[in-house]
Amino acid sequence: MKTALLVIDVQHGLFDQTPRPFEAEAVIERINTLTAKARAAEVPVIFIQHEASDIEYNSADWQLQRGLQVKEGDVKLRKNTPDSFLRTELEALLASWHTEQVVICGYASEFCVDTTTRRAAALGYPVMLVSDAHTTHDKPHATGLQIRAHENATLPHIDSFGPKITAVATSELHFAS
Repeated sequence: MKTALLVIDVQHGLFDQTPRPFEAEAVIERINTLTAKARAAEVPVIFIQHEASDIEYNSADWQLQRGLQVKEGDVKLRKNTPDSFLRTELEALLASWHTEQVVICGYASEFCVDTTTRRAAALGYPVMLVSDAHTTHDKPHATGLQIRAHENATLPHIDSFGPKITAVATSELHFAS
């Protein structure tokens, strides 16, 4: 099955805040493991970058987080909503590659990762949510760990879209070439 890897919003302005997101460094390492596996299997890697009033296009905060291994041939995509498909070229890119499923990781578990996962499934893509490679900041009502666990438990139980959403750990994810 043709696959694409989506790395959502791993940017300076979102990761360099104090306190940092839950397991920030470990998540970046896991994303680097995923991107290396994807490239080895000739799976497209797409880095999606959020823009907002406090994260302006091309500003220092908009740049991808240092430590991320970005290679020539990787795609960078701009967005300005939690939905990586809305008003972007993502759907057209996936169609041009004949993509049949997506793998999703990044930031923020309860916003952009959740919304993009749901939208991908609604568009007909089976989704593999990398259970240990998405993160968020602690919130007053729940920690980043609790929010990630909630997303990992909730999203795979949504079957009304049709395509399956699964949560899989970095170590268990293998890309077919």
